[in-house]
Amino acid sequence: MTQVRVGLIGDYNPAVVAHQAIPLALALAGAAAGCVVEPEWIPTPAVTGETLYRLRDYAGLWCVPASPYADMSGALLAIQWAREQGLPFLGTCGGFQHTLLEYARDVLGLVDATHAETDPDASLLFVTPLTCALRGVRGPIHLVAGSRSAQLYGQATVQEEYNCGFGLNPAYRGQFATGPLRITGVDTAGDARVVELAGHPFFLATLFQPERSAFGGVVHPLILGYVQALLGCFPTAKPARPARI
Repeated sequence: MTQVRVGLIGDYNPAVVAHQAIPLALALAGAAAGCVVEPEWIPTPAVTGETLYRLRDYAGLWCVPASPYADMSGALLAIQWAREQGLPFLGTCGGFQHTLLEYARDVLGLVDATHAETDPDASLLFVTPLTCALRGVRGPIHLVAGSRSAQLYGQATVQEEYNCGFGLNPAYRGQFATGPLRITGVDTAGDARVVELAGHPFFLATLFQPERSAFGGVVHPLILGYVQALLGCFPTAKPARPARI
């Protein structure tokens, strides 16, 4: 049976529920896709300009929850590598937040963009506290028609579970109206919950934690799509229109 290696970008902590769930979720999706997924934890301090070449050993990367990371720069370098090299990428919770930061800095040119969790007094807070923290709650996500996430779910509205306190600063939502990285899933208030990179083999990030479905033995459609991309059997997504809520 085909084996694929996935690099889990983050600082492993057995007490973090999502860290328990991710290997289970990948195993379930791998079984459904007919392969064995071998996850390997990559601590954020281990990703540097000198060690980036080692990421070539992985079929894909997943930037995992539980920030702040030990080294934000390591997480951002890994995300940039996946984006620029066309490596299948998934980011969840903290991974979603840092996907936004990497794009802000390296594509939008907002070099001072940062995260309120690590630098609350910074001049350009691209990721800020949510109006109401989403700790252990479920909520609806409305998906943009034609997006990869809508294609994978096979429906326009889904329910997902969160465990986070930060998200995209609403003042910068307009930055995603054009360009390759688009908001393709929003909550009932219209706030960003899913982003996708058009023209990439698979580059998708969610503020919610789809991996938690593994505790119920469920193969999550987004994670299955990610594993299919690792195998090279998922087509490149067409550009999706930005959400209009």
